[in-house]
Amino acid sequence: MIQLRYFASLRETLGIGDEQIELPDNISDLPALTRWLQDRGESWQSALADKRLHVAVNRQIVPADTAITDGDEVAWFPPVTGG
Repeated sequence: MIQLRYFASLRETLGIGDEQIELPDNISDLPALTRWLQDRGESWQSALADKRLHVAVNRQIVPADTAITDGDEVAWFPPVTGG
């Protein structure tokens, strides 16, 4: 199982803040996980296609091609702007 978290506008767009999923055997990195999630439908495809998204694995910001394993927490969040 892995924990998935979606923050800010992603949570609003996807209608979900977090979930636990059984990691499919063929998914071992963030690109594969993202593609798998995008197969859920149009809102998932467009929301996770934004190249400005930050991704954290186990609360550490990581490169887009990072490996993932069972037990990880993966979080997506949009860039934060301030004034």
